[in-house]
Amino acid sequence: MASTATEVSASGLVDTKGRSDRPKRRQWSEAMKRRIVAETQEPGSSVSIVARRHDVNANQVFKWRREIAPEPLGSDPAPRSEESAPLLPVEIVPEPSGGVRPRARRNGVIEITFGCGARVCLRGEVPPETLRQVIELLR
Repeated sequence: MASTATEVSASGLVDTKGRSDRPKRRQWSEAMKRRIVAETQEPGSSVSIVARRHDVNANQVFKWRREIAPEPLGSDPAPRSEESAPLLPVEIVPEPSGGVRPRARRNGVIEITFGCGARVCLRGEVPPETLRQVIELLR
């Protein structure tokens, strides 16, 4: 069996001198964070480009954006646009009781080109089930 050591060296495990080989993390002032976030909110700006310009990871900038302008509680996660479309009045009327109206003649053309080279050209009205079957056969 191996002999038991009476002393143990911990110099490789613990930094006894207070030195670190790792660089320290950068500290960003609140004012600088706000300036960087403000740059990302300008029209046409990109978070990625602004982050690179300031030598910051884009994920860090996104985190600062959440911290500086947190989302109000209970708000809709979808972004709201100030330029939303105006609401238009709608009137619902009953269908005429004169029976089923004939469908208008459709003269459109649909062309589908598959990756395998197959091409389907449809003219006029095609029932959805027929189209679905054709697509499944060509897959």
